[in-house]
Amino acid sequence: MAWVVLVMSGVLEAVWATALSKSEGFSRPLPTVVFGIGLVLSMAGLSFALRTVHLGTGYAVWVGIGAVLTATYAMVFGGESVGWLKLLLLLGIVGCVAGLKLAH
Repeated sequence: MAWVVLVMSGVLEAVWATALSKSEGFSRPLPTVVFGIGLVLSMAGLSFALRTVHLGTGYAVWVGIGAVLTATYAMVFGGESVGWLKLLLLLGIVGCVAGLKLAH
């Protein structure tokens, strides 16, 4: 159960990071609310998962999932450039996250 919560918390990290960008310095109400809710839920889930998953592994998985999803969202919807090297490096993060799960 801790791993499911950890993955969902990583997804929520991408949600709050994206909402933070869209809030334009907390001047837009809806993205600001999404940011706040996403942040609290993401941290609560991470905290729950770290009861079972080791700190280093849990944090690396949480950050990795959030970083890959945030970067992917920015490339698909935010106009961020897409390149083979960037995609390969993001896939490397995904592989490392999967490897950490297998090593646990």
